[in-house]
Amino acid sequence: MINAIINASLRDRFMVLIATVIIALVGLFAYKNAPLDAIPDLSDVQVIIFTKYPGQSPQVVEDQVTYPLTTSMLAVPRTKVVRGYSFFGLSFVYIIFEDGTDMYWARSRVLESINYVSGRLPQGITPTLGPDATGVGWVYEYALVDKTGKHDLAQLRSLQDWYLRYPLQTVEGVSEVASVGGYVKQYQVEVDPNALLRYNIPLNKIKMAIKMSNKDVGGRLVEMAETEYMVRGLGYIQSIDDLNSIPVAVDANGTPIRLQDVAHVQIGPELRRGLVDLNGEGEVAGGVVIMRFGENALATIQAVRAKLEELKAGLPDGVEIVPVYDRGDLIERAVKSLNTSLMQELIIVSLVVILFLLHARSAFVAIITLPLGILMAFIVMRIQGLNANIMSLGGIAITIGTMVDGAIVMVENAHSRLAEASEKKASEGKGNELTLDERWKTIGASCHEVGPALFFSLLVITVSFLPIFTMQAQEGRLFSPLAFTATYAMAASAILAITLVPVMMGYLLRGKIIAEHKNPINRALHALHKPALTLAMRWRSITLIVAVGLLAVTYYPYSKLGSEFMPPLDEGDILYMPTTFPGISITKAKELLQQTDKILSTFPEVHHVFGKVGRAESATDSAPLAMIETTVRLKPKEEWPDPKKSTKELMNEMDKAIQFPGLANAWTMPIKTRIDMLSTGIKTPIGIKVSGPDLNVLQQVSQDIEQAMKTLPETTSAFGDRAVGGYYLDFNINRESAARYGLTVGAVQDIIQSAIGGMNITETVEGLERYPVNLRYPRELRDDLETLKRVLIPTPTGTQIPLAMVADIDYQRGPPVIKSEDARPNAWIYVDISTSDIGGYVAKAKQVLNEQVTVPAGYTITWSGQFEYMERAAERLSIVAPATLLIIFLLLYFNFRNITEPLVVMMSIPFGLVGGIWLIYINDYNMSVAVAVGFIALAGMAAEIGVLVLSFIDVEITKRRAKSRQLLSLEEIKDAVLSATSKRVRPVAMTAISTMAGLIPIMLSSGTGSDVTHRIAAPMLGGMLTVMILNLLVLPVIYSLILQYQEKHRELPANAEYQVLTEKGDSA
Repeated sequence: MINAIINASLRDRFMVLIATVIIALVGLFAYKNAPLDAIPDLSDVQVIIFTKYPGQSPQVVEDQVTYPLTTSMLAVPRTKVVRGYSFFGLSFVYIIFEDGTDMYWARSRVLESINYVSGRLPQGITPTLGPDATGVGWVYEYALVDKTGKHDLAQLRSLQDWYLRYPLQTVEGVSEVASVGGYVKQYQVEVDPNALLRYNIPLNKIKMAIKMSNKDVGGRLVEMAETEYMVRGLGYIQSIDDLNSIPVAVDANGTPIRLQDVAHVQIGPELRRGLVDLNGEGEVAGGVVIMRFGENALATIQAVRAKLEELKAGLPDGVEIVPVYDRGDLIERAVKSLNTSLMQELIIVSLVVILFLLHARSAFVAIITLPLGILMAFIVMRIQGLNANIMSLGGIAITIGTMVDGAIVMVENAHSRLAEASEKKASEGKGNELTLDERWKTIGASCHEVGPALFFSLLVITVSFLPIFTMQAQEGRLFSPLAFTATYAMAASAILAITLVPVMMGYLLRGKIIAEHKNPINRALHALHKPALTLAMRWRSITLIVAVGLLAVTYYPYSKLGSEFMPPLDEGDILYMPTTFPGISITKAKELLQQTDKILSTFPEVHHVFGKVGRAESATDSAPLAMIETTVRLKPKEEWPDPKKSTKELMNEMDKAIQFPGLANAWTMPIKTRIDMLSTGIKTPIGIKVSGPDLNVLQQVSQDIEQAMKTLPETTSAFGDRAVGGYYLDFNINRESAARYGLTVGAVQDIIQSAIGGMNITETVEGLERYPVNLRYPRELRDDLETLKRVLIPTPTGTQIPLAMVADIDYQRGPPVIKSEDARPNAWIYVDISTSDIGGYVAKAKQVLNEQVTVPAGYTITWSGQFEYMERAAERLSIVAPATLLIIFLLLYFNFRNITEPLVVMMSIPFGLVGGIWLIYINDYNMSVAVAVGFIALAGMAAEIGVLVLSFIDVEITKRRAKSRQLLSLEEIKDAVLSATSKRVRPVAMTAISTMAGLIPIMLSSGTGSDVTHRIAAPMLGGMLTVMILNLLVLPVIYSLILQYQEKHRELPANAEYQVLTEKGDSA
């Protein structure tokens, strides 16, 4: 079949060239229009249910909202985990779905379940679905700053809420724009309880009066003088004066009592659960642009930048928009870094080919397959909807050196065959110039000779990426783009090798072709290889012992390797996420945030610091007040005082600079953290989740674990959730006392809720803007225990009694936030470590935990964070790696049609381990999924070299057997193996060296994403070196022993003279 394709290509040469031009043009279009991102979207499919329950404590929110919602969501099909968070006044339920679930199908199923459960929720409480985005969608953040001091934080927040937010939401790809920081303007009605007592007005009446005085109504239509008028009754509250003039009652003389007689009305800030600061210089207002799930990140960011430029013109004087986080920079850096590596690889591989062939036109045949193969890969990426990112471009980058293998061997073989044909013609005295017809025939014959074996060996490499497709969850999403593009690029090069390459060779392999022995590089190669192989063939047993010894010695570096899930991707930004003790007030949190931001901004490597405490107004942000998130944007490396300093070293310096008591530091990167927090809820590399029914027990166990973890030297910080660390002021209503005054529990709670807590009762409509109106008692009547006891409650008889007569007030400790997973309460311990060997650390930590912590019955401990993924990936690879080897073996069997040769070829794979493991050890890398991917890719490449070596030996042995009428002697076998391998050392060396040359730019790159690509390339580079050496020296020795055995048992044709082969002279 392969030969038929080669014949068809040579017959319809013009069609092949036309098809090539069309593919090149379509490929260029696909390349130019490929959507860009830094890394593949690793986020799980997630649906968020967000419910506001204003003023309620976490326990109330958990009992009345979160628990009913989480229990009903457990029955939603295809859910992996249901995570609930109950905060002060807010409930979040995160439903994580299995891979491959359609986001909008998931949302519709969740909506169905909400309909069933809504009847079990408190009256007036409506759960809403969060945006069709995840925390990973935080692609752009900006701050609104006024350096002139003309605008306060409330005005800046109004600009964000009513001028910037909605236009930005119209941008293609944007799911939501969340406001953060500043103050929301609020009309505050502070009622004087003594005045209410004096006029005998209940608080409820005030509430109703304000509500009834704030609305516009329509009075249908009036027709006058042949014109139709629409009737309106205008009555929206527009100012403090409008509120002051509201009548709330009439006294005995009929005099109206207005709101200003019983209350003080002012403009103040709404209660807030989050604030932001820039460079430690003070608070600002800001916004977070959240990208829709599955959108093109760079295109979305570019559209957001353009929209902000448009909107800048309408901002008041002195107000400016400062971008504080822009993922577009990372994407552009990452893609630029990989494009540079790709160009360098193209040049280096081209140089290798030119140097070996010393014939520009021949080299061009091999080189032209590179850009064409890459463009063909881009066409398939476009059809599939894959975007260009570190991983998908990395897949092409690691295969560039291997992509030319097919063309190299084809061209090299054609060189030899053309030289032979010329010599044969000259010996016949017909001149040494081949006619056009003879040339095409020779090219066709040379392609038939190596085409099928080559196609199969390239197919082996293509298939070797299959196990990566079987990876699940995060590692699957991360590496499948790499496997896709590597597969496409290799498949493209395999197709080109048997279609375009034969045609190009026919047109371009002309003129003076330098014979192999005249090329100085080839001469040097032969001078090194032939004596070494002669020696190896003479001492065959010793050669095999040395090879096995090398494998055995490699166990030493392997035993020293640590393990991690993924090498950290240096995003060029740092996320500082310390945790404070729960119960911290927003005032103290703000002070702490400014102090840490100020320290961080003093580092010369830092461009600016944007700190956030608490949450942004988005369902994708469930941060409590005790959690600080500071984005540290770094300057480009060349502007650092010491450009050689790594981001990890900078983090360590920053960690030493910020050491506050009660603050547990955690240093990470923005995208990585959002992905981790989404999939496991844990922001540190290692998390420990304790689940059980009682929050007090959970707190005790989590503190015990925290102390145990701190005993390990590699622990940078450990912080256990204070499950009951919040501070409460409890009003215990005495039902009997309340009944004595005719009061229900609900009537007393109404006063606690509205007068003490404050309640938003309506909102003003001011053009496009909306602001809440809040009703409560003055601050001086609710700022300590004694004054709270004196708060008056109206009774049904019209008298008012102090609160202390019907309720006991005392301070208590309780949950600051209640976390649950699959409806079971949880306490989490966050562990940040200094070592990158996560596997080794967890092994020690588990031992320490067993020795030092006793877990009560009914409570369970699970290890989470990156460790969770690492375990899953290791388990999957242990099944998949053997399966790959089996597939490679089957493909080799289809090529060789016997069992022996595939087994010999498979022996070249362990040779790859030798160099791969040593290079990883020398570079001090850990075993990770990235390294495993490198070894998987190496398996196919090692097999390819083995196939080439064996194919050349087979051709030589077949020739010798055809000539000889008797069994080959041992010396003849050795000589055949020696001459076949040494004669054909050039194509073998060229394929291996071009692959290695293609990997060198990746190993030397220091751009964004290089942390991951280094670890994929290292095992391939080290492995290819040992594969090349051992396949050229050890594989022929092994194969010669097998041939010797086969020759002994080979039956000659009946008429041949039979000569028994003895083993005399075998020095092995």
